[in-house]
Amino acid sequence: MKKIFFCGFFLLLIQFCEAQSKLSWQGYFSFNEIKDVSESATTVFAASENALFSRNASTNILKSTTTVDGLSGQTISAVYYSEAFKKTIIGYENGLMILVNDADGSILKVVDIINKQLPANTKKINHFMENNGLIYVSCDFGIVQFNLKTSQFGDTYFIGDNGAEISVKQTTWFNGFIFAATSSGIRKADSANTNLIDYKQWSIVNGGDWSSVEALDTELIAVNTSGYIHRFNSNNFVGFLQLPQAAVDMRAKNHNLFVTTANTVYVYNNQMVLNRQIANSQVLDNTLNFSCATAVGNQIFIGTKEKGMFFSDLNNATVFENTTPSGPVRNNIFAIDAGSSVLWTVYGDYDVTYNPYPLDNYGISSYNASGWLNIPYSEVYDAKSITRVLVNPNNEKQVYASSFFSGLLKIENDLPSSLYNEKNSGLESITTEGPNYIDVRINATVFDKTGNLWVTNSRIKNGLKVLKTNGQWGSYAMTSILDNAEEENYSSIAVDRNNVKWIGTYKNGVVGFNETTNAFKKMTIGADAGNLPIADVRTIALDTKNQLWIGTTKGLRVLSNVSSFQSESQLKANPIIITEDDLAQELLYEQFVTSIAVDGANNKWIGTADSGVFMVSPNGQETKYHFTINNSPLPSNYINDIKINAKTGEVFIATNKGLVSFNGIATEANDDLSHVYVYPNPVRPTYSGTVKVAGLIDKANVKITDIEGNLVYEITSSGGTIEWDTTAFGKYKVASGVYMVFISAEDGGETKVKKVMIIR
Repeated sequence: MKKIFFCGFFLLLIQFCEAQSKLSWQGYFSFNEIKDVSESATTVFAASENALFSRNASTNILKSTTTVDGLSGQTISAVYYSEAFKKTIIGYENGLMILVNDADGSILKVVDIINKQLPANTKKINHFMENNGLIYVSCDFGIVQFNLKTSQFGDTYFIGDNGAEISVKQTTWFNGFIFAATSSGIRKADSANTNLIDYKQWSIVNGGDWSSVEALDTELIAVNTSGYIHRFNSNNFVGFLQLPQAAVDMRAKNHNLFVTTANTVYVYNNQMVLNRQIANSQVLDNTLNFSCATAVGNQIFIGTKEKGMFFSDLNNATVFENTTPSGPVRNNIFAIDAGSSVLWTVYGDYDVTYNPYPLDNYGISSYNASGWLNIPYSEVYDAKSITRVLVNPNNEKQVYASSFFSGLLKIENDLPSSLYNEKNSGLESITTEGPNYIDVRINATVFDKTGNLWVTNSRIKNGLKVLKTNGQWGSYAMTSILDNAEEENYSSIAVDRNNVKWIGTYKNGVVGFNETTNAFKKMTIGADAGNLPIADVRTIALDTKNQLWIGTTKGLRVLSNVSSFQSESQLKANPIIITEDDLAQELLYEQFVTSIAVDGANNKWIGTADSGVFMVSPNGQETKYHFTINNSPLPSNYINDIKINAKTGEVFIATNKGLVSFNGIATEANDDLSHVYVYPNPVRPTYSGTVKVAGLIDKANVKITDIEGNLVYEITSSGGTIEWDTTAFGKYKVASGVYMVFISAEDGGETKVKKVMIIR
């Protein structure tokens, strides 16, 4: 007999480390892919890929819960709401369980299933069934008891042949027995039996592969994986209806049975008479794929894989409304760009070898104060695999999106206006696949200081393009500097103060190009050839000190002064050496660096492929933050892109499982003090954050005094914003009153005075 007991229980309450617990985060998640639903008497609860939302059927109030609130970024596989205990239970594919308490919003992570000594691919949670304060958790290895009163696990039931692990899809309670739909038959056991850990107590009712079993008042219904519906006749299950498709979900609610297939929801009464049949074309269109359905009162709710959740009247469902929180199209956001008042996201991608196949057609999205705008594929001139997006810094109403197959999309005032390709521009199709194959691979783009748009065109001889402000296109051959230019892919591009273009490549390291002298220079592998650890460069960024930061698939390098392009025949980048545990080490040694962004204080935000985000000091010697899934709301440690709103300091982090932002204060410095402002002002008793003084010039001296002139705080700005914790040099909270903010330039040539009111 195979037995496993939980010797103790491991409950992990959401707690971020002390240094990061007071930081401010925001989530921007997609709720479109519905994994499961549950319900109370008044509310439906929907689990999307890695977030949760609920809708009250009476008030129509939507509420969402994400990693910012303490959920995991892992993929959700099941959700259940306990009316008796007022708790929402979320199950994940990796075996994690999370309990959300309605009473106080607290979140509890339960890791017992994850910690079980079983193969990782058998820990998926498939279903929750509640009876008498116990939750029966159906997993891919068996059934686990969980006590809602004590938040502790009980017995584990391995109910396969000879006590083997077996995938349990769903359980139900019927006439004193527990019935389990498994990959190897429907099995049952007497619920009063105190020895259910003995597999011999579980008998096989019917053989075969079953997807669900559910009690419907006096009926017991089961569906096998081929979509054949069966009824229980006291001894076994007898088939009576073959569905056109396999069922993806089945549940009983309010004396009705909801059987969901990919394109149809069937609603049966408790006599198994079909009352309603709802096709996907009735909800939206025939491309929609259903995932589950349930009811709250007289409303039916249908979850989909692409468009979130829809609802309508259960008895006369003619018009369906979408009831999904707004968000991006999907969570795997490949690239972003942030203006001062807008964020753009794209979803197209390529693999580590720059292969975009299979091509995708997700369109493009933007977010501003009004919410999310999703521009579908049908409106972007059929541009496939959009991999980069760029906001014009001189005109935020103009945006360019790079398609790694179709060319360059221009968007004006939120409307796609044109698609540049091989027919109407200087862009070119790759030539290595034959003359009849059209594939215009555009990736990195950047504006120079005069407003010209520089474009990288992969796998052609003239890989560097420019769209000038007069509308004319220019091309620059890369054959003189690159090995096999027709096979090269470009990852990123930046323009320095001297108007030199710096380009990251897949096989040739970093290329610098001076347009004025038509000169190319290259940094690649080898101490005498540029000193990069590998020629595969994924991201580059210029900081405020004229340094070029280079992220490769094998670590980080820095070119200490980009002006050396003019004087040095061979450019050389170097690692940043830090001291850790009294040992000299290379910063981010052999890390796959995916993105680098520079904030207003010249700090570097560095994204990696498996280690989250590092925020390092301007010289890289101090790691100020290291955010991962374990100490922050990051939904994944795989970072696709990082961009910073220069005006607000908000740091946007796109991962393969969702988008979050960190509300930093490092904004770009202004040219003068004419736009200085203090916020919030007044500071009210309920406010617990810091006071910000924004719109500063770099290295401004800021002094804060009380109305009598007593100094309570002083700092020199680095970038455009400073913050004050409303204490007198960190000793005690200052009293209510008006406080003066005196600002002066480093040379004393410019001054400004502001006031802020503190109300305790």
